[in-house]
Amino acid sequence: MLQGIAFYILAAAAVIPAFMVVTARNPVHSVLWLILSFFSAAGLFVLMGAEFLAMLLVVVYVGAVAVLFLFVVMMLDVDFVRLREGYARYLPLGGIVAAVLLVEMIVVSMAVVQGGAARDAAGPIAATPDQTNVEAIGRVLYTDYVYFFQAAGIVLLIAMIGAIVLTLRHKPNIKRQDVSRQVGRDAKTAMQVKSVQTGVGVTPEELR
Repeated sequence: MLQGIAFYILAAAAVIPAFMVVTARNPVHSVLWLILSFFSAAGLFVLMGAEFLAMLLVVVYVGAVAVLFLFVVMMLDVDFVRLREGYARYLPLGGIVAAVLLVEMIVVSMAVVQGGAARDAAGPIAATPDQTNVEAIGRVLYTDYVYFFQAAGIVLLIAMIGAIVLTLRHKPNIKRQDVSRQVGRDAKTAMQVKSVQTGVGVTPEELR
């Protein structure tokens, strides 16, 4: 009884924020709704006994991808007025895509309920008494699908580098650290003695 109530609460807390991600006018609010939807989906995985997938969803998607999106949206100079101009123009296309996805989800759900998909599936991976659910799934993922995990890590690395490149702004007349110049200094170039006249001081050109 309590498990059924928790399922409906978490399901509603996953579907409603997912709808708010699309309809929210502020991209920052959309990312926050997306994080809430991820947390609710992780709770659903815990109810299904898939603790590894729940942990993966929180650590990877919430802790990396969603936070990365949030920082990119907050740090970029986004023109929200211009961003909302094409909403009505692309609304029919978005409705068609949403309808196709809804039909696919209904077809797959009916196949699972009728048992058609279960006959062709390889079957669940049963954990031994001395093996937890996380260890059983981890052995399959990190042996048979290890290259897919490496590819996912490379994609996340490229996304992080892209976010840094997008937010890096080079402004004129700003002193920046030159590491190679600092490391290459010796005793002769590390310090320079200047003869400063009283009441005149040192000009910026002499300090360079």
